[in-house]
Amino acid sequence: MTVIAGIGYALIALGPSLSLFVSVISQKPFLILTVLSSTLLWLISLIVLSGVWRAFLPLKTTAWWPYAILIITSIAFQEGLRLLFWKVYKYVEIMVRLEDILDAFADKVSKPRLFLTDKMQIALAGGLGHGAAHAVFFCLSLLTPAFGRATFFVDRCSQLPFFLISALIALAFVTIHTFSMVIAFNGYAEGNKVDQIFVPVVHMVAGMVTLINLASGGCVIGIPLLYFLAMLTLMHCGKMVWRRLTENRSRQSGS
Repeated sequence: MTVIAGIGYALIALGPSLSLFVSVISQKPFLILTVLSSTLLWLISLIVLSGVWRAFLPLKTTAWWPYAILIITSIAFQEGLRLLFWKVYKYVEIMVRLEDILDAFADKVSKPRLFLTDKMQIALAGGLGHGAAHAVFFCLSLLTPAFGRATFFVDRCSQLPFFLISALIALAFVTIHTFSMVIAFNGYAEGNKVDQIFVPVVHMVAGMVTLINLASGGCVIGIPLLYFLAMLTLMHCGKMVWRRLTENRSRQSGS
């Protein structure tokens, strides 16, 4: 393959995230800081997990269950970290009076004060950081050989180049992680058990779906299933955001 192909794979994995960053995140400095801090947090978590599992890898077996244990423990750790991320955010919001600081800054530069959409964008930025960390760790780190003159196929999925498979899977997980954070933050804020359960369940199912790739030709089934979960997450997030905005608009109209 060529440099163009390598760049293309990177853009498949992170192109939509880059567009979201430029169109939404880059307009507000506090969102940029949220993305950077979130990306660093999740990268550190993945490095810690890889360090823990390094003692047991490579797995000298063709059975699927050791990989299932690896995925389950890793996702459980990340979901616990998501809850911690939320608690730290709320602590900063309360102790540092983050909302007052942002409102004062908005008044100083003659901009609108912090609204519900801004709080959702903070969650979106946190999710984008999570997704970007996943893409960097599981896709971009593998793309160096893709800039050469050849490509690489694996026997279990000879229909598609390995680098394309990695980019497609990364894009699905970036979508899931980005919008799952919005759903999770809303669930934590409202005490909504459905949203609180939805996020780890989708994350766990998506992780387990990747095990299908271990079967011969499994990527043909596994990748579409991942995108089904990504679309399900996107639809649930959109429905939740519409409901919150409608309720907020009604509340403002009634007051």
